[in-house]
Amino acid sequence: MRFLGRSLTALFLLAVTAGLLALAGDVVYSALEARWAKQSRTMPQRERVYAVNVVTVTPGTITPVLTSFGELRSRRTLDLRISAGGTVTMLAAGMVEGGRVERGELLLRLDPTDFEAALDVARTDAIEAEADRIDAEAALMLARDDLANAERQAELRNAALARQIDLVSRGVGTEAAVETAALAAATAEQAVLSRRQALANAEARVTQAVNALARRQISLADAERRLAETELFAEFSGTLSEVSVVEGGLVTPNERIGQIVDAQALEVSFRVSTAQYTRLLDGEGRLAPAEISVRLDLTGVDLVTQGRIERESAAVGEGQTGRLLFARLDEAGGFRPGDFVTVEIREPALDRVALLPAAALDAAGRVLVVGENDRLEEAQVELMRRQGDDVLVRAPGLEGRAVVAERTPALGAGIRVKPIRPAGEGEGEGAAPAVPEEPELIELSAERRAALVAYVEANQMMPADVKTRILNALTEDKVPAKMVERLESRMGG
Repeated sequence: MRFLGRSLTALFLLAVTAGLLALAGDVVYSALEARWAKQSRTMPQRERVYAVNVVTVTPGTITPVLTSFGELRSRRTLDLRISAGGTVTMLAAGMVEGGRVERGELLLRLDPTDFEAALDVARTDAIEAEADRIDAEAALMLARDDLANAERQAELRNAALARQIDLVSRGVGTEAAVETAALAAATAEQAVLSRRQALANAEARVTQAVNALARRQISLADAERRLAETELFAEFSGTLSEVSVVEGGLVTPNERIGQIVDAQALEVSFRVSTAQYTRLLDGEGRLAPAEISVRLDLTGVDLVTQGRIERESAAVGEGQTGRLLFARLDEAGGFRPGDFVTVEIREPALDRVALLPAAALDAAGRVLVVGENDRLEEAQVELMRRQGDDVLVRAPGLEGRAVVAERTPALGAGIRVKPIRPAGEGEGEGAAPAVPEEPELIELSAERRAALVAYVEANQMMPADVKTRILNALTEDKVPAKMVERLESRMGG
């Protein structure tokens, strides 16, 4: 029995081994058949076609716009200083931070008591000097009359001496009478000399009196000026800033008590690179008065005004590059000195240039052009300007051709593509022009509209004209979505 069991076990193991060998052979044969079948069959290869966005090259005359950033500043800024010192007895109602003043308006007055007393003393001294001058002139007149009288007496004495001499020559006179007449004539001449000396002294006294009066008048004018300096007036209309004085306070001579800024006479200072600066020069190498646009993003509304370049800085600042330019603004409504703004400068127009996306150009200045059978070709273009995400190029021979808008590493010359043109751009001549996209308008619920109106009315930093413009827009049935988005972003909604 044991032999029979072992024999059956051996036969079973032999049968299992044979079955496994047969199964393995079948698997190997099946794999070989699959390989032979794959090698004998040739699969057709299909060319890969890429879908690409294209733009049409349309040369024309385009005005490049140079973008920079600048700061607004006032062309007229005046430090308020008062020459006199003393106690402030009167302060204008508008003499506060941000107060509006008009030209010639009285801003403050100091205690004038001491200055009025000095003026009274100077006026009294002037009156006294005027009296001395009148007295000296009267004395001068008397001295002149006295001299004239002495000269007449001298003439009479000389005539009497001549008569005595004539009598002696005829033998009817005496030598003693002649001597007496001669002594009298000499005395009269001496009197004339004395009167002349008195006249000279009188004239000198008049001169001294006139000089003394002039000095007193100068002192009087100086006292009047010092009294006038106790009052401070606005030299021009503007807004006050950095006010540091109160009524009853004490100020010292020439102390800076504030600043008046003319918010209507604004200019913007901005810096450009040297290469950009050279493009703003005219044929004679001077800075051209190019037109500019100034934009300020202010609580959901862009304030925009125009201006013109006026001058440039005399030297490049230490550690700076490029050129600092200054432009005057035409209108300054809503703008304030110190605002950081975006400046767009219109350069001289360029002829025969095309506007393309910046991604269409590679580092070597080449673009991919859709050729025959929608296969790409490389073409060389001349880069003229960069305009943000766009470029201005000169592309001779590419007018009307389609250019790939966005280059990728997978694209190159010879690759077949499927061009996708922008919406509204026709495939050929006679295509309808693209319609300008209108701003998106949305309807507001009553609660949402009321919240926006309340926020705008409570905003104290917003200029009055801008606030009025936003409130008028919020009263419409449909409101610009962009404005609502900006307002709610500032509200925290």
